[in-house]
Amino acid sequence: MNKNSKKDSLTAEQNLMSSISTKYFSDSKAVTQIIHFKDNVKRTFSGILPETIKQGQYTKMSTVDGRILVVNDENVLMIEVFSESDND
Repeated sequence: MNKNSKKDSLTAEQNLMSSISTKYFSDSKAVTQIIHFKDNVKRTFSGILPETIKQGQYTKMSTVDGRILVVNDENVLMIEVFSESDND
């Protein structure tokens, strides 16, 4: 691995951002996520605070009621995200 590809790889790791870090959800106090797992299981989590999401091998996030969720990204196929402020 040359120096540039190693540097690019490190930059890519540092720039991993959750999809809900985008401007679309930045005005939302909380979002709902429907997580689709590999084994055809879906779980819905409401009240997720977008600013608390830390993405990595295990994505960690907090909810408005104080719960902390930890999801193993290897087991996830897709995540649907909905702003809760749109439901008012």
